[in-house]
Amino acid sequence: MKKILIKIIVFLIILILLIPVPIYVKDGGTIVYQAILYSVTNYHSLYPDDTNEKEHKILTGIEIKILGFTIYKNTRFED
Repeated sequence: MKKILIKIIVFLIILILLIPVPIYVKDGGTIVYQAILYSVTNYHSLYPDDTNEKEHKILTGIEIKILGFTIYKNTRFED
């Protein structure tokens, strides 16, 4: 009986550590999927262009972090 209880508790802890919560950032459409052990950020942000005030640049891409360390980052500015 103890082994089954321990397996259930370990399974629940793993679920809590790995299930992400989506966070919607109000910067043009960026979404952050945040879990305790990792985070995935899907960038879609608007930035003003320095040369022309009426123009905007769009930052797009993906960033993946595990335990706070960036392991993958592919972002770029589009006109």
